[in-house]
Amino acid sequence: MHIPLVAPAEQLDYHNAQSLTLPRAITALEAWNIAMRNPVPGMAAAMWLRDRISGLFGVTPIIGFSGTQRANVQRGDRLDFFLVEDITDQLLVLTARDRHLDVMTTVTTYDQILTITSSVITHNRFGRAYMLPVGLAHKVIVWWILRKLAAELSQK
Repeated sequence: MHIPLVAPAEQLDYHNAQSLTLPRAITALEAWNIAMRNPVPGMAAAMWLRDRISGLFGVTPIIGFSGTQRANVQRGDRLDFFLVEDITDQLLVLTARDRHLDVMTTVTTYDQILTITSSVITHNRFGRAYMLPVGLAHKVIVWWILRKLAAELSQK
């Protein structure tokens, strides 16, 4: 399965893909809804801090994740601060773009394998500096989300 990236792999400033075999098959949107229903502990505080610091550099606040569950999503819709660029049962492509960086997060489900792939290109020094702590934190957050999702699906 082809996984969309925000730019060709050799042009990326950040790339992370993590996968997990799930106890049962689900759609990409179901995976998103389950993951966002109960956010990672500390995420709201991290988003608040991100907005305060980034705001000093003219970055639009993203507020964070609302936990809103969506049954139907189409191209052009928003899932919190992400723009839905593509959606099928097996694929959810989300982007956030500004003058500092372009981010693409792709959720794929194939058979019972869930993969979350994030790719970023930075446009300036602030974008590169921003990605230093965010890149490290992102890996842990995705790991946490995948484990939590598998545990939740195992209970059903």
